[in-house]
Amino acid sequence: MASTDGPTDYYDVLGVERTASDVEIKRAYRKLAQQHHPDINTDPGAEERFKQVGEANDVLSNPELRKKYDAFGADFRRVPDDVDPEEWAAAQRMREGAGRPPPGWQSDVDDQAFQDFLQDLLREQGRARETWGPIPGADQRASISLSLDDAFHGGRRSLTLGGPTGERSIEVNIPAGVTDGQTIRLPGKGGRGTDGAPAGDLYLHVTIEPDPRYRVSGRDIELDLPLTPWEAALGATVPVEGPGGTTRVKVAPGTSTDKRLRIRGKGIPTKGKEGDLYARVKIVVPDAPSSEEQDLYSRLAEISDFQPRSNR
Repeated sequence: MASTDGPTDYYDVLGVERTASDVEIKRAYRKLAQQHHPDINTDPGAEERFKQVGEANDVLSNPELRKKYDAFGADFRRVPDDVDPEEWAAAQRMREGAGRPPPGWQSDVDDQAFQDFLQDLLREQGRARETWGPIPGADQRASISLSLDDAFHGGRRSLTLGGPTGERSIEVNIPAGVTDGQTIRLPGKGGRGTDGAPAGDLYLHVTIEPDPRYRVSGRDIELDLPLTPWEAALGATVPVEGPGGTTRVKVAPGTSTDKRLRIRGKGIPTKGKEGDLYARVKIVVPDAPSSEEQDLYSRLAEISDFQPRSNR
């Protein structure tokens, strides 16, 4: 399920001042993301709050996006890169004043150029459909929660998006190898244009759901690898089941619990450098050893001089 939000003050969402440093923004995001994560917080509004926190962090942690957001506010994604912030503010005031510029207002552009700019503004606001013709669709933002398997393999997903004209369902293709916190740009999947104008883009914020089998860090994946005492002591080649399938890994003789075995390139895939899969050894013993097994363990205890609790 995905959701979109209306204009929101990202600084208020994170609870930081507009002069906050990158470190302060990162600290606030981590605290709030943990506090409102739906797997931890069962409050009905926690998931929506979690999505808002993620969106605010996406913008304010990106220097270029933050600069544009500071200049243009909630409309920052719609404003072309070459627009002057003062001209934008003046155009907003003119629109709010029904086309009458504030007293004493001056512009470095001539009247026709300003009218052209105002026309573009009105198109973005959806106020001039009949006067100005086709209006391109607006960009939209949404969040999606994926299982690790879905994020690993990708595939098509059905999303429900809200908008000024109500909800709509769309099919999107999730690329293989997306990571937690990543934002995917899906061209043409945003708001619909009018009179044949192109649709906007959809920016999809990804959250990967916790998986009881794995621990994920970036593109690396870690899992527990149970071994028998004799496999750990004598060495063995054992299967490891990761999201990408089964891989066999060699265990060296004398391997102890918590040793990490690295399997290169079997983490979350990407076009660049794939992540790695790590198998953390956990030595397990039989719950109910047979009498013969008990005899063997007793014999080992008699002949072995190994002292695991000594300072070696």
